[in-house]
Amino acid sequence: MKFAGIVPPLCTPFNDDFSVDTDSLRRHVEFQLDAGVHGVFVLGSSSEVAFLPDAQRRVVVETTVDQVAGRVPVLVGCIDMTTLRVAEHIKAAEAAGADAVVVTAPYYTRTHVAEIDRHFRLLRERTELPIVAYDIPVAVHTKLDGGLVLDLAADGVIAALKDSSGDEAAFRAVLLGKRDRGLDAFAVFTGSELVVDAALAMGADGAVPGLGNVDPVGYVLIHDHFKSGNLAAARREQERLMKLFSITSVAPPSRMGRGSAGLGAFKAAMKMRGFIDNAVMAPPQLPLDDEELLQIKGKLAEAGLL
Repeated sequence: MKFAGIVPPLCTPFNDDFSVDTDSLRRHVEFQLDAGVHGVFVLGSSSEVAFLPDAQRRVVVETTVDQVAGRVPVLVGCIDMTTLRVAEHIKAAEAAGADAVVVTAPYYTRTHVAEIDRHFRLLRERTELPIVAYDIPVAVHTKLDGGLVLDLAADGVIAALKDSSGDEAAFRAVLLGKRDRGLDAFAVFTGSELVVDAALAMGADGAVPGLGNVDPVGYVLIHDHFKSGNLAAARREQERLMKLFSITSVAPPSRMGRGSAGLGAFKAAMKMRGFIDNAVMAPPQLPLDDEELLQIKGKLAEAGLL
């Protein structure tokens, strides 16, 4: 399976008791599909995967797979500290009907590049599903080595890379290595909401933008404009979305963490747009206040989304 295009990392809607709001999740999936996304990714950072017990992870995956019903690929985050724990999540994803699994480097313990290599290769032996390597050093405290990524791709261990490292030079080096080594089947995605047009111009296969939870149509438009050669239109759409991304900073860092601020903004905007019923986040994350919600509403209006 070749992965490409816009694959938003879906947020997980919750009820007031922190159980998964499956009705909202199904509705949100439909909004994404109606927007023309090319796949969906659940149980990533935007899904609050680190906060979800295993039973809730299963509910998210099973509900999403059922709702998508084969219309686009469903990528499932199998994110945990060590290889054997990740392998258990992969079994659950397989049983639920996932089309691919997304895996980070091991974390909590300090790891060497040789151990990260072994981690991915052992997982490859344990599943027939495509594996997407997820480079997110802010969460796992290890940057995936570009040479290792290309070697794993060349050996058929990984099918794709989601790069959320923020290191654009390293990202470009992987794209160059992909081209030079003839790794045409290997897909490279940016995880940044803010440089999708530039990433596509560098040769990326697509994007996994968290802000796509709020405005999936905008990211599909960037992709479509780029594919049709209308680079100016792609740039204008990207610049509009850059302004919209400012919703993630309305809550000050003196009051809450950046994760709470960003995900809280996404969920608040999703609720305002009717995608989900509740903007609750998993504890111990903090909710936005009324003034911050008012700012988000204004920014949505400025973006033409309300």
